[in-house]
Amino acid sequence: MHEITVLVELIKMVETAAIENNIDEIDTVVVQIGEMSSIVPRYMMEYFPNAAEGTLLENSKLKIEMISANGLCHHCNKVFKIVKNKGKCPYCKADDWEMLSGMEFILKEIVIKETLAPE
Repeated sequence: MHEITVLVELIKMVETAAIENNIDEIDTVVVQIGEMSSIVPRYMMEYFPNAAEGTLLENSKLKIEMISANGLCHHCNKVFKIVKNKGKCPYCKADDWEMLSGMEFILKEIVIKETLAPE
């Protein structure tokens, strides 16, 4: 379960950015995960509260956006969804392709909590 290690590093990275920018509270951390990466989104969601405990992100939410695994067929030069088509180009049925996306793990956004100014 390397998701815990990934979460710990993600939290460190977000905390560093927050401290450098004088941010006290983080509402949401948004990450993008490629559907063919080795990271299991369900585990990320499940372990995030425990990994964030005692950190600046303790009361934050984790939002995951999935990135489709897309391939470029070497035979017909068309882009297709790899997982949906089980690794075969739906246009020419070839299985000789180059992966364009689907292995990513990206910290996309850090959403800070809005604090109302005193009147």
